[in-house]
Amino acid sequence: MACSQQYEYRWADGVQIKKPIEVSAPKYVEYLMDWIEAQLDDESIFPQKLGSPFPPNFKEVVKTIFKRLFRVYAHIYHSHFQKIVSLKEEAHLNTCFKHFILFTCEFGLIDKKELAPLQELIESIIAPY
Repeated sequence: MACSQQYEYRWADGVQIKKPIEVSAPKYVEYLMDWIEAQLDDESIFPQKLGSPFPPNFKEVVKTIFKRLFRVYAHIYHSHFQKIVSLKEEAHLNTCFKHFILFTCEFGLIDKKELAPLQELIESIIAPY
């Protein structure tokens, strides 16, 4: 999956696919959503029982989830934004992305270098805050 000629994202989950592989954007999203679902369902990562502790690596798991979700936004903006505009749906995408970015910035969930593909857009979002 790519978001421009400069950025290409390959998939690896570290379990079934250990070495990153080239996949299409739809396949990347499919792998990602399945992987996120598995993380959320894993009670050793996201405890369901009240009072159960979160694991020491909890923030790192969440950071990986958000980093990979950002890649989907980057792909959408670089490869499909004109289609979204033609459907007059850009306000919805922009609102979702704004909430996503403000949340990730507030809690430091994505390293700055990972945000490079959409840096200008991100700066326009966070500048007023």
